[in-house]
Amino acid sequence: MSTATTSPATTTATAVKGTVATSTIPKLKTSAMIASFADPGQKTTPAPFGHALVKAAQENDKIVGLTADLGKYTDMHIFAKAFPERFFQMGMAEQLLFGAAAGLAETGLVPFASTYSVFAARRAYDFLCLDAAEPNLNVNIVGGLPGLTTGYGPSHQATEDMAIFRGMPNLTIVDPCDSVDIEQAVPQLAASEGPTYLRLLRGNVPTVLDEYDYTFELGKAKVLRGGNDVVFVSSGLMTMRALQAADALAAHNVDVAVVHTPTIKPFDAATVLAEINTDRLAVTLENHSVVGGLFETVASAVVTAGVGKRVVPVALPDEFLGAGALPTLHERYGLSVQRIVAKVLAELG
Repeated sequence: MSTATTSPATTTATAVKGTVATSTIPKLKTSAMIASFADPGQKTTPAPFGHALVKAAQENDKIVGLTADLGKYTDMHIFAKAFPERFFQMGMAEQLLFGAAAGLAETGLVPFASTYSVFAARRAYDFLCLDAAEPNLNVNIVGGLPGLTTGYGPSHQATEDMAIFRGMPNLTIVDPCDSVDIEQAVPQLAASEGPTYLRLLRGNVPTVLDEYDYTFELGKAKVLRGGNDVVFVSSGLMTMRALQAADALAAHNVDVAVVHTPTIKPFDAATVLAEINTDRLAVTLENHSVVGGLFETVASAVVTAGVGKRVVPVALPDEFLGAGALPTLHERYGLSVQRIVAKVLAELG
């Protein structure tokens, strides 16, 4: 095989049994690989985490911010500008980041430490576990690029972060849907005991839940809409997709309920089981591997409660994902509205 690269396209020539076949593949633009998952024209809110943290810090002078050289890319730079004396740039050292955050919490401060989810889960797990979780300190970890929210491939796609963190005692895990969730979650995380992990949506984040009678409550699931045929149990950005898919399925005369579960741990099993234990098709939707995330959390609750109910997962596959533009990847791996609708219609037969 021989390859040649040109701009703006990549041309690949492949020798097969004495012949040469060529194909031209458009070169991906960086913007397509890190673009927001918001739909064109969708209402968004800029940097909701950064602004919410500033607001919380104005009301609580114990809140401090830290990052591992990723302030701009986790919206922590907004806090740094507002409170430079309460901001700590730790450099590219995630273990030090978590250790320092734990030390600050020991003194009575309330640290929010931001990095990418892959670095939080894979590089610094032991420091979060023993420095913050075991002594049950109020250390708030903010992880950017959770699941499939970047096209940069496995090195940046935290598709297994919840699976890694769910087994850590004392750790609260929050997977917000949109800007509303994030804005309301930040002060509640600051006020909660023990360590927390927030799957951050950064930049221009969709604003979805303002159209529903919804208020974020740490540890609680909420029924956003009712439906007689199918019940979606979703978290993170997949709640937005669940609501969109429910609207699309209405055109097929399929009535869909949506239950949003922003807190993965501790899990509101009572609310979820009350919705699942019916004759409706039950589907979980998550921006995470099918292993160890929302699906298995729900399945565990179902089995533990003795509910004889099949649950269908919409989740990322148990594999390392490809690189590319987010819309293409979401379609390929089943997170798009079109793929969700097709799966539900196939299940209903």
